[in-house]
Parts: sequence; structure tokens; C-alpha cells
Amino acid sequence: MERIIIIRYCEIHLKGKNRNYFESLLEKNIRKSLSDTECTIERAQSRYLVKNFKEADYPSIKDKLGKVAGIHSLSLGYEVKTDEKEISDCAKFIMKDKQGTFKVETNRADKKYPKNSIEISRDIGGDILESNPMLTVNVTAPEHICNIDLREDGNTYLFADTVKGIGGMPVGSSGKGTIMISGGIDSPVAAFMMAKRGMKLVAVHFHSFPYTGEAAKQKVIDLTKIVSGYAGEIDLHVVPFTHIQEAIHEKCPEEMMITLMRRFMFRIAERISEKVGSQALITGESLGQVASQTIESITTSNAVVKMPVLRPLIGFDKLEIIEISRKIGTYETSILPYEDCCTVFLPKYPLIRPKPERVIEAESKLDVEPLIEEALKNVQVIKLG
Repeated sequence: MERIIIIRYCEIHLKGKNRNYFESLLEKNIRKSLSDTECTIERAQSRYLVKNFKEADYPSIKDKLGKVAGIHSLSLGYEVKTDEKEISDCAKFIMKDKQGTFKVETNRADKKYPKNSIEISRDIGGDILESNPMLTVNVTAPEHICNIDLREDGNTYLFADTVKGIGGMPVGSSGKGTIMISGGIDSPVAAFMMAKRGMKLVAVHFHSFPYTGEAAKQKVIDLTKIVSGYAGEIDLHVVPFTHIQEAIHEKCPEEMMITLMRRFMFRIAERISEKVGSQALITGESLGQVASQTIESITTSNAVVKMPVLRPLIGFDKLEIIEISRKIGTYETSILPYEDCCTVFLPKYPLIRPKPERVIEAESKLDVEPLIEEALKNVQVIKLG
């Protein structure tokens, strides 16, 4: 009877002939997440097993694996040979200190085993009852479940508890995207959502020193660092944005400030993306949440780039976004009271439904290309994760 952690995936089951690629990538990410933990990792028929670890390290291992995209669930359990006595002894050991109601659930991947799942559950359940009089059977709403997983390689896994993972696809399986990250609540959540779908991330942040100070910049660094716990290493590109904002403020109508800023941001983010091999831009926009997130404003921003712009939060409301931010650990940092560049020169009445011809006319008063080039020459790259 060997102590193990059983790791399961979900969507990878659907990948057909490409499945081995996704399995190998997930294994690589699991190994990386546990690289500083003493253990061994094995791949075993749609499962991954963590072995030879210290019991005291399990909480840390569970936390690290809980941030690995592609993991559906994990369990602390035991591995035995697929032998009825060994299975029964292990099941009785797992349930020996339990009280209340229970049931046995069996998954029989090994179709050569002479008993079917119902028969195994019935017989092992009977053995558990005989060994522990503090338990009674309840197959509809049990307090405890003894899970038995018979695999095709002659081994069986037994466990009583299951911890849910974040699901999704392994990071690196869905290309590379550039998250335009601010110090707010939304963009770190958008970054997490795309990492969960398997996208490797690059980050771009627009910094307006001295209007926004070092504390505001550090806040974004800290947020990106938290996201890197889910997404792996992230290069954060900090773009000086002060001159662009000052030029817009000086030469353009006040109500267009946000619209024109966003167009510059998209252009710069696309240039950086092309340089680093990123294939899409990512924003934390939610439709209608603020003036810059109306469909007209979104269309105006999209018009200046050729890359696809991914908006994973577009249909979410604020409370849903906050719930995810709390879950991934970014919320408390996001609400720290440091302004970002979008609050600098904020117009009293921002344009809600910009007309493209008016925006282009206002933008014609600016030296667009020189301003972009100046910003790109002074980008600071910070490696995180």
C-alpha cells in the first residue's frame, strides 16, 4: 500500500490523436510546479501520480497543483495491486476512523477484472461495515465516499477525498497572448482566464510617471506575479505613457481623452506583441461597464490593430469578476489605493459612443508615430514567475 497523490484531467480526453501532446505538456507543467518539492511524478493511463513525497508537504503540493491549468481534480490516496484482499484491506484502513454514513464508488477501467463496478462496491462496502461499526450505508447522500479506481495496468487507487483543480487546458497549448494589464480588478482576472485556456502570457502595462508613482507600478508587478503562479513565467513590459497623455490633453477634445488613449495603447501593445511572437491582445473589458467599454468604444479601439483582441470577461458583471479575483488571490492587491494611467487627466464627461470620423479627425492633430516610437524606445521589461 503506497501513499500517492492522484491527478486527473478532463478536456484532454477529447483530444483524439493529439492527446499525447497535451498530456506531455501537462506533465511538464506539473513537474515545473513541483520542481522545488522532493517527490517523483509518473504518468499512468489518463492519470498522473505523485509519489515519494513527505506527508507534511501535501498542503504545499496541493496548493501548487491547484494553480496548474489542465488539472481537473486531485486526491490524496493509496496505490495497491488489483487484488481483492489488498483492495479490501486498503479500503478498511481509509475508512477506519470515519463515522456516519458512507458509500463505495468504483471505476473499473480494467474490464478483465471478474467483478463489475456494482459488485466491487457492494463487497468492499460489506467489508468496511464489518470492520467499522460506526458507519452505516447511504448511497444517495453519504457523508463519506470510499473511491476505488481499478486501472488497466494492474494497479488500483483508493481515496476518500477529492480536491477540485482549476480545469482548462495546459498553459502553452493555445499559443501566446498579450494581456494589457492595469492595476485594477478586471485585467488580472482576464489574464487568469486565458492562462486557464492554455495561453502563454506576455504583459503590457502603461505607466504615467510622475502622475502615477512607483507604488502604482509595484502594484502591477505584484499582480502580474500572482497571475504568474497560474500562467508560468511572464515578461511584463512597462511602457512610459506620460508624453502621449500630455499630448492628447493639450491638443484634443477633453471628452475624447480615454478613447484616444486606448487607441495608442492598442497600437503599442500590438507592436510589442509582434516583436515577442504574441498572437493576440487580451483585455479585461466587460461590455458596458465603463465609458471605454461600450460597443462603439470597443470598435474604435479595435480599428487600429490587425491582431485579434480577446475579451474573456466581455459578458461578466462586476460581482462575477470580483468573485474570481478573490478566488485567485488578486483582489486585495487590486483594491490598493494607487491610481493607474487611465485615471490621469480623466475627463468629467467621457465620450460614450465615439464616432470613428470624429476620433480620426481629433487624432490627426497628434504626431502618432513619433509618440509611439518614443514610448517603445523606453520600455522596461521585468521578468516575473
